[in-house]
Amino acid sequence: MKAPVAIEAADVAPRSKPSNYPPQFAERMKGRLKRQLGDLFGLTNFGVNLTTLEPGAVSALQHRHSRQDEFVYILEGEAVLVSGDEIVTLKPGMCAGFPANGRSHHLENRSDKPFLYLEIGDRTEGDKVSYPADDLTAVRESGAWRFTRKDGSPY
Repeated sequence: MKAPVAIEAADVAPRSKPSNYPPQFAERMKGRLKRQLGDLFGLTNFGVNLTTLEPGAVSALQHRHSRQDEFVYILEGEAVLVSGDEIVTLKPGMCAGFPANGRSHHLENRSDKPFLYLEIGDRTEGDKVSYPADDLTAVRESGAWRFTRKDGSPY
């Protein structure tokens, strides 16, 4: 199927699987909707998602990547960025970047309205993800994430 030249981003159907995390962690992603814009255009070097966090939802588990840089640009609503021990309120027009091996981070919608943002990240093979608050690690192999416990045992 031929990729489109341009689309209305909000018309892209949300990802059918709400999370790649193992089930006991995936359920914490309730209220997060990702529209995979990069995939629609056949982008392979980096991903772009239009993501909505409903009130009370989080973007991800608190995490940091070993090789992947991430970037978010805020479109609508208000949420907080939790990065290490720092909390920053994010509003439309703001952006944040997370270099590989930087501080852990995630976004939380603590408001009573939906929060909408673009997230952009590369797809580097061998990227490892650590989750400081959870018994979880991940590695990107052959284009997919493989999750284990911190001791290396599988889920």
